[in-house]
Amino acid sequence: MGEKMNEVIVIGGGLAGTEAALQIAKRKIKVKLYEMKPIKYSDAHTNINLAEIVCSNSFKSNLLTNACGLLKEELRVLGSELIPIADSVSVPAGQALAVDREKFAEKVTKKIEENPYIELIRKEVIEIPNEEIVIIATGPLTSDNLSSEISKLTGSDKLHFYDAAAPIVEKNSIDMKIGFYGDRYEEERKKDEDIEVWKKRISEQQASYINLPMNKEEYENFYKELINAEVVILHEFEKREIFEGCMPIEIMAKRGIDTLRFGPLKPVGFTDLRTGKRPYAIVQLRQDNSEGNLYNLVGFQTNLKFGEQKRVFSLIPGLENAEFVKYGVMHRNTYINSTKLLDNTYNMKKNSNIYFAGQITGVEGYVESISSGLIAGINASNKILNKEKIIMPKETVIGALADYISTENTNFQPMNANFGILPKLAENIKDKKERYNKLSKRSLNILKQYKTKI
Repeated sequence: MGEKMNEVIVIGGGLAGTEAALQIAKRKIKVKLYEMKPIKYSDAHTNINLAEIVCSNSFKSNLLTNACGLLKEELRVLGSELIPIADSVSVPAGQALAVDREKFAEKVTKKIEENPYIELIRKEVIEIPNEEIVIIATGPLTSDNLSSEISKLTGSDKLHFYDAAAPIVEKNSIDMKIGFYGDRYEEERKKDEDIEVWKKRISEQQASYINLPMNKEEYENFYKELINAEVVILHEFEKREIFEGCMPIEIMAKRGIDTLRFGPLKPVGFTDLRTGKRPYAIVQLRQDNSEGNLYNLVGFQTNLKFGEQKRVFSLIPGLENAEFVKYGVMHRNTYINSTKLLDNTYNMKKNSNIYFAGQITGVEGYVESISSGLIAGINASNKILNKEKIIMPKETVIGALADYISTENTNFQPMNANFGILPKLAENIKDKKERYNKLSKRSLNILKQYKTKI
């Protein structure tokens, strides 16, 4: 191969791009990593650091009975560079992995900058190199200039959907006379425990979530104002294709008065400490940084105008005087029609020098993006090293995601990690938890045997 084929160009310094770059560098191959910040920012990005987390700070569950928990464990087994960083800057989140987003971005950036095999170039890429091996990991907020180039490269229209981020409030502005700490279904809680003992214990506990209970009247008042609040007007030329996983709360609410009570505001597993009974609805706030002074409203992704967010969300008991440090935002996301364009190594079917990684491929979520970056990075390296492509087994979540985005599907939508995309077990197990445990064990056993290839 020529000199240009001895390095890899990675475009985009998000989760997928940084994981890919670090995987390539680990194999002692030079990388040019392009990131347009701070020369240019997308509508949703504000931080100069790489691997900026825009929406929730949660990497989801760590449990192996959860598909994203299994995916994280698979990535640990395969030597992911970003998951250990996330583990090192975790904040309390019950059985989930949530991170201090500022520290996470700082650590990833430092690791990139200190790597002798990686050259970080702060510049917007407006043309895709045609003689080098390239990984395009520009995310769902790809700049217009590069989007136009991608359209030329793929020969097909891009697909659009909308993504929404939740607001963040200062903890000391939450009324803890109403709010209380605790996770849903506190395992140690006794059913016959005296409510006063429970109140004292839970008020002293440093738990993962702050919970704000609502009675029927409070909920219905909040609901009425929410569905009638003013939203940011989207451009007429933008198609409104909203991905279910990031549905704005005001749109979800319009599906019916009880929709939120069966979704993000479900009261199951809690007791309202003011009444000793289950609340009518409950709002959860999750710790957003390691200092514990910032909390985000779980499930409150929104497209409401900033003033309306302050007005409507302050109707929630306990948030009457909330100080909002960041309001929710909604922005257009872009992904290519990977089912026609990519194979299950994230390589273009018609151009073996080009790989894609991250949410632009249609994998949806932080950990899923890291997964695609890892596989694209390994395979780009293998191309230079004249090694075979690494195709992950479909029994793993990593492999199942790669298979999903590369299998033709006329109804293609972004996909999160889930057990539904894994091949079924030979035996029919009705109990969901037991079935998920078996699927996880199968995946990790296969992966340990397969690891030697990587």
